[in-house]
Amino acid sequence: MANRPSNRPRPAQQKPGTTREQIERRERFERARRLSLRPAGEVAILYGWHTVLAALNNPARRIRRLLVTENAARRLAELALPNAPRPEIVRPDAIAARLPADAVHQGLYAEADPLMPPALDALEPQGIVLVLDHITDPHNVGAIIRTSSAFGVRAVVTTARHSPEATGVLAKAASGGLEHVPLIAVQNLARALATLKQRGFQLVGLDADGPDNLATLPLHAPLALVLGAEGKGLRQSTRQACDHLARLDLPGAIKSLNVSNAAALALYVATQALQQG
Repeated sequence: MANRPSNRPRPAQQKPGTTREQIERRERFERARRLSLRPAGEVAILYGWHTVLAALNNPARRIRRLLVTENAARRLAELALPNAPRPEIVRPDAIAARLPADAVHQGLYAEADPLMPPALDALEPQGIVLVLDHITDPHNVGAIIRTSSAFGVRAVVTTARHSPEATGVLAKAASGGLEHVPLIAVQNLARALATLKQRGFQLVGLDADGPDNLATLPLHAPLALVLGAEGKGLRQSTRQACDHLARLDLPGAIKSLNVSNAAALALYVATQALQQG
């Protein structure tokens, strides 16, 4: 007599990639997609003393793997960081092999989950926010984030396309700033600027030929300073979205600055104006 197929349900087999950790990771990235944010890829690569140390001191940062040289391991042991995972002791060239040829890792390398930034409309309408319009150089963006951390900037807003991810070279240039200043990537910059304006932000675009001098412009918080890429500057749609276009008056023969230096100077001028106002 032929075997008849059983109607009893078979035990469910776990599909590949459905561990609890993987499911939670997918849910986080799906949430980011719904909020029009771009996480920094599946894994954030962090290297260098200040960068990795800041990540180890950030309870919101989950470190998956930590490679250190013997000298770096001794320095970390002296700090007795409570949340640091057990490091893997390796030779310096084992770390160098994972990084670009000119990377300075100082004996520390970490692989971590990317940080989940807040939604743009969840930002408190206070202080200063920086908005970057198609600035693609990771060294410049990293330097801007480092400066933003020093000035207590609430967030740095950038586009999901035409901008570097918060990992590797950018993270190294930020020198730990990523752990203190949220990097919010949006799909549509014009819509993001409209959201900031609706929340009461004064939008000031930096333009070398702007009609206003940033140092004399009446500024108020919350304030969003908008910077464009070197050479191209602000796109026309971005310029039209701003309340003011302001220049940085410089006394020397050269009237333009690297965008990260311009961001630092603009933040100093704006911070002084807000404190005096």
